[in-house]
Amino acid sequence: MDKISVIIPCLNEEEAIPIYYEAMKPVMDKMNEVEYELIFVDDGSDDGTLSIMREMSEKDSRCRYLSFSRNFGKEAALYAGLSNATGDYVVVMDVDLQDPVELLPDMYEMIQSQNLDRVAARRVDREGEPLIRSFLSDCFYKFINKISKTEFVKGARDYCMMKRNVVNAVLEMQEYNRFSKGIFQWVGFRTAWLEYHNAERSVGETKWSLKKLALYSLEGIIGFSTSPLSIASIMGIIFCFIAFIMTVFIAVRTLIFGNDVGGWTSLACLILFVGGVQLFCTGIVGGYLSKAYLETKHRPIYILKEESQKHLEKEDTANA
Repeated sequence: MDKISVIIPCLNEEEAIPIYYEAMKPVMDKMNEVEYELIFVDDGSDDGTLSIMREMSEKDSRCRYLSFSRNFGKEAALYAGLSNATGDYVVVMDVDLQDPVELLPDMYEMIQSQNLDRVAARRVDREGEPLIRSFLSDCFYKFINKISKTEFVKGARDYCMMKRNVVNAVLEMQEYNRFSKGIFQWVGFRTAWLEYHNAERSVGETKWSLKKLALYSLEGIIGFSTSPLSIASIMGIIFCFIAFIMTVFIAVRTLIFGNDVGGWTSLACLILFVGGVQLFCTGIVGGYLSKAYLETKHRPIYILKEESQKHLEKEDTANA
């Protein structure tokens, strides 16, 4: 019997977890030809998320949980889930039901019948989301596909089902600064896309503000393209050339017309503009340098505070 591990990152989702579990139960019962394990990853929640996970693991042996010592981010939660998954197939999905659980049987059927390594989900629309968020998302995919050798599929979600060989390949990429959308694409393998219409959260509000999305997008750009460094170099060459032309122009003008104080306004504007470009290029280099600095520290991607298996063993010992 095949086993499917489902990884569900959670951050302050005490209301969403029971709703998710109730939605998953009919799917798991219907797919009685496979064995399921649900791995909930508590990313340092400060509400009752961990307590709900404990109760579920005691009630249903298919439910496991991992709890971080603090908030390490969704990428760390995904990596922890992949590292602890024991299934022949591994699924990554959100707990808020924006990743429809009804697609799981279709994913399993596709990966079996078409001899695929991964089946991934992508949204064909973003109905119900703010227009500015949709616009910025479209801009991001257009931009990163122009500067990166890795193809990023518009509307792609982390929601996917992978065979064990894909999971092993992803786990080999142990970088501290992670961008799973890029990693899943970079490792390759035979992939099919399952399209669906956007679904709203079951409860609560998204944890992804525009600021967090912008920083996450920057993570993807720095992690999967060195083009910004080339752009900075090109801009430096262009402004060196402009500065040389301006120097020659000023020297000739002075020899012909003499020295005067005219043009100080344009000169001040030019200096400020060039200074801004230099700082911008320095910022680009600093972004890459900071990522390299963090990688050289070799810090763990996450630290576990508690996990279901040890918690249940402790409970059994206490009851005995």
